[in-house]
Amino acid sequence: MSFIVAALTTIGAGSAATGAAITLAATGTALSAYGQRQAGKAQEDQLKEQARQSKIAADGEELKRREELNRILAANNASLAAGGIATEGTPASIALSSSEDISLSEGMIGLSGRLERSQKLRQGAMAAKMGRTAAFSTLLQGGASIAGAAAGGGGSSGGGKGVGSLSTLKARGGILNI
Repeated sequence: MSFIVAALTTIGAGSAATGAAITLAATGTALSAYGQRQAGKAQEDQLKEQARQSKIAADGEELKRREELNRILAANNASLAAGGIATEGTPASIALSSSEDISLSEGMIGLSGRLERSQKLRQGAMAAKMGRTAAFSTLLQGGASIAGAAAGGGGSSGGGKGVGSLSTLKARGGILNI
C-alpha cells in the first residue's frame, strides 16, 4: 500500500488531469482489492455455514437410525419371547452380530459426514486465502499502473512513457529508476 502513497506524492509534479487519473486509479485499485477480500470472506462464511448445517442434518439422521435400530431390536426380542425362544445362545449371538454390523455401518456413515464437513471447512479456508491473494495481486497491479502513470507513462494503458518491456526497464536502470 505504501507504493500507492508514494505514487500519490508525486502527483504535484504532473498535471491536474494526471493527478486526478492517478487518484482514481488508486481508489479503484483499493476498492477492487477490498471487494475481492470481502468475496473470499463471504465464501468462507458460506462454506462454514454449510458445514454446520451438514453436522446438524447428520446428527438428526444418526438419531433416527438409532431409534429405528432400537425399535427393530425390541421387536425382535418381543418376537422371540412370544415364540417361546430364549434369547440365549444362538439367537443372542445372531443379535450381537447384527448389532455389531449395524454399529460398524453407522460408524462409516458418521465418518463420511465428518469428512464432508472437514472438506467444507478446508474449502472455506482456501476461499479466504484466494480472496487475500487476489486482493494483494490487484494492489500490486494497481500500484505498478499508478507508478507508471506518476512517472509520466500512463501505466499499462499503453500511452506515454510507461515501464515498457523488461529490456526498457533494464535500460532505465531497474525498477528503482522508473
